[in-house]
Amino acid sequence: MANQDPDDEGTKKSPLVMTIAIVAGLSVVAGGGGWLVGNMLAPPPAEPTAAAAAPGTQAGSSEEGGIARLATEANGIVALEPFTSNLAYPADNLVRMEIALAFNGQPDLVIAEEIHQDIMAYMRTVSLQQIQGPRGFQYLRDDLKERVDLRSEGRVTNLMFRTFVIE
Repeated sequence: MANQDPDDEGTKKSPLVMTIAIVAGLSVVAGGGGWLVGNMLAPPPAEPTAAAAAPGTQAGSSEEGGIARLATEANGIVALEPFTSNLAYPADNLVRMEIALAFNGQPDLVIAEEIHQDIMAYMRTVSLQQIQGPRGFQYLRDDLKERVDLRSEGRVTNLMFRTFVIE
């Protein structure tokens, strides 16, 4: 200890400054690595092609955005109109549903409209407690599927929920 020069103490850097410098350097390295990995995993979006530029040329495309609709009569799927209905309890809660029906063979629009009205009437009898959680939603789906099977006499093979919102 006696051999130390008084000039050495002035040239030593503070441990706090060294810690800050090390943390800043590691942060820069981590940020650069994150940027590199992010660019490797998520490449930039592809440019639109000529087919997407002409929305009216595709068969089955919708009028509003050029996105091909899955629910067409050609593939046996009928998209029912979305509806909003009150629940039985609590009465101030609303449910908004949009459902599609998959028919076995040619779709029947009269049966589809009857099913639509039947689902609306059924939803007015359901309470919020009955459809809470994943199990309640599964029970609702099973009940609606049973009602659809009875109403369509087996012509509807699948009931698809497109939207289901409770307010």
